[in-house]
This record gives sequence, C-alpha cells and structure tokens, in this order.
Amino acid sequence: MKRLILSTLVGAALTLLVAAVALAKPEVVRVGNLVLRDNGGISPTRLPRHRQAPVAAILKATIRTADDSHLPAVREVVLDVDRIIHINARGLPVCKARQLEARDTKAARRICGRAIVGRGAGSVEIAFPEQKPIMVSSPLTMFNGGVRGGTTTLFVHAFITVPVPAAIVIPIKITSIHRGRYGLHTISKIPPIAGGSGSVSRFKLKIDRKFAYRGKKASYLTASCPTGHYFTKGHVLFDDGTRLDIVHVLPCTPSR
Repeated sequence: MKRLILSTLVGAALTLLVAAVALAKPEVVRVGNLVLRDNGGISPTRLPRHRQAPVAAILKATIRTADDSHLPAVREVVLDVDRIIHINARGLPVCKARQLEARDTKAARRICGRAIVGRGAGSVEIAFPEQKPIMVSSPLTMFNGGVRGGTTTLFVHAFITVPVPAAIVIPIKITSIHRGRYGLHTISKIPPIAGGSGSVSRFKLKIDRKFAYRGKKASYLTASCPTGHYFTKGHVLFDDGTRLDIVHVLPCTPSR
C-alpha cells in the first residue's frame, strides 16, 4: 500500500511537471504565410499567493514568413495582461518622445538614463527594390514616459544605420481594464521603418527596473500567484491586413 501511494504521488508530481513545461513552451502562431513565435514571461515564477512581489518581465518574439519572402511590416501590437501583474511608475523619472527622436542609442540612454525601465535587442528586415532583404540589428531601450489621465506611457527606442541613420521610437500606451482575468490593456503603434521598407523580425526586452521612492524600495513591475497560472492574450496587426492572435497560459508557483 505504501509503495502504491508513493507511486501515485510520484506519478502525480511528474504529471504536474510535464503540464508546467508544456504551458511554458513558446507559443507558435501561423496565419497564411506568417509565423510568429512568442516566448515571454515573468521571473521569478515563485510568487506570494496574496501579495505583490517584485518581478522582471521578458518580452521575446520572432516573426518570419513560411516561404522566406520579405515580411510585411508590423503596424500594431495589442496585449491584455493578467490582473495579477501590476505596473508602478510612481516616483520614476520621465522621458519625453522628443528627447529620443533623432538620437542614437548612446545619446538616448545618456539623456534619459534615469527613466530606463528595460533593455534588449531587436532586428529589422529591410527590403529594397530588386534586392534581397537585409537584416539590421539595434539595441532596444524602454523608457518610462509617465502617467497621465490613467494612462501609463512607455517608449521603446532603437537606432538603425541602413539605409540612413535613423531613430525609431515606439510608443506604448497602458490602461487599466476589468475584463475577467485581465487587468492591463496595452497598445503599441509601430511607425514606418526605413521609409516603409523595414519590418520588425525579432525582439527581446527585459523589463527589470528597481528604484526608490520616498525612501522606500520600489519595483516597476510586481506580481502575485493566487492560482498557479497567469494569462496574456492579444494580437499583432500587419500592414497587409494579416492579424495574428496570441493566447498564453503560463505557470507560476504560489508561496506563502
């Protein structure tokens, strides 16, 4: 009987482990010729059940075409985030869009360094007429744009040198919502890149800003884990009208 109970417990533990690994796998979505691989999440995943704790977020995705043709340009990314995840920008220095425009990465980080909330890297596929597409990479920097009228603003800055040196500034607007399990609604508008010839193909951003406000330690992102899972959903809209829908169910571990 003891062996049977032990075997059952081990089997149940393995089943839960396999389920957690399955839920943590990258989400791969294909619509027509477009394929998106999304592999983001928060860290740590062991979190208090009933209170908020500091976390970092990883935003990571790649986009490609199934036949290796040039990508259509991304125009909009919309994401709804589980209500267990909170944003706290109170007391954090603010950067304005005009401070980032026409500046390379080094200059942008120097001018608005105190407003940085995340860093990473990205790639853009640029296609010129009668030429094979080329890949151009850039560091990515996310800046706090402040809170106004219930809307939190972020700016993602990149700088490319092809076909000419140019800064890319992507605004992200975040508002609170009450839609079932979702508590945050984000909209990112991607401006034309390289005169419309550039398409975002890859990006990875880590948001992990800790700071002090009124003598107390604070974190830009916090989260809890009341149920063992958290959810995100959204879509990516391309300039050819294609829409890729994304739904993530990710594991976390509740602690006391």
